[in-house]
Amino acid sequence: MRHAAAAAVPLATTVAMLYARLAASLTGPGPRRLAALLPAMALLPVLPLALPYYSYRGFSAFVFVWLGEFKLLLLAFGHGPLHPALRPLPFVFTTALPVKLVDAAAAAAGASASRPPPAAPAATFKFVVSSAIKVGAMAAIVRVLHAKEEMHRYAAFSLNAVFMYCFLGVVLPALGAAGVALGMEMEPQFDRPYLSASLRDFWGRRWNLVASAVLRAAVYDPVRARSGDPAAGVLAAFLVSGLMHEVVILYLTSRAPTGRVTAFFALHGVCVCAERWWCARQHKREARPQLPRAVAAPLVLGFVAGTAFWLFFPAIYGGGMDDLYLAEIAGFAKGLGLGGSWTGEN
Repeated sequence: MRHAAAAAVPLATTVAMLYARLAASLTGPGPRRLAALLPAMALLPVLPLALPYYSYRGFSAFVFVWLGEFKLLLLAFGHGPLHPALRPLPFVFTTALPVKLVDAAAAAAGASASRPPPAAPAATFKFVVSSAIKVGAMAAIVRVLHAKEEMHRYAAFSLNAVFMYCFLGVVLPALGAAGVALGMEMEPQFDRPYLSASLRDFWGRRWNLVASAVLRAAVYDPVRARSGDPAAGVLAAFLVSGLMHEVVILYLTSRAPTGRVTAFFALHGVCVCAERWWCARQHKREARPQLPRAVAAPLVLGFVAGTAFWLFFPAIYGGGMDDLYLAEIAGFAKGLGLGGSWTGEN
């Protein structure tokens, strides 16, 4: 019964998004459009609950409850990546998945010039090889984590973090590739975050770019316009990001939020503002140039990792949740006939 309900999620999502497109096309931006979109917005938080696994619920909560709700809210007031003139397939794809069209205006106009050229063989080969390496890394990590009783807590957190990055690095580009195959040009979701030269570079230009774009349109731009202070927009965006991560983790773990994840993002918001102030001050004083990327990148990643070990990962993996995720991954692998290679079982 539960699996039948899960199978209905894609159909319910498609119907809800097509309704949202119709409602937006019949109303102008403003309260009337918002009221017309409320049925679709009310459905999105329910959809993850129909999925049978914690990990599936967490990912779908990120897609539906965070990104989907924010995209529809922006659409209600004529902002964001969605437009009622978008063709049905790009509209549903962009709303229901963590992807972003490169040129939504061209897609809305249906211009043939907006149709991307076929992927070059070299790019396709690079994607396949990269995905294969990441899948292999995930399999190796799962096998190591199955014997983690003697492993230091932070070592387990590190492996889980690498697994999460590899998983997102396979799933999100695959969704983008599916969009390209359907005639839509997608922006990348990540841009080599391990090369980040600053916290601003990491959060604003390299990590989870779809979520960054939604937060920029829904939170940063309005707060900055109202307050006149970019720092207020940055702090508000990080605070909202923290709160929405708490919601996603609630779906993921079925445990009450602790506030630690919000504290993680609030801390990074303060640090990004401090970094911005320091760089502006150094620029005015014509001080020494920035650190070389080879030095700055390890410092940035070390700070992100250290604060994540302290505040972020315990909320996701603590209290035995890591063992539950491993059991779900093992069950999924066995369903694909890969159980032995992923768990070390014969």
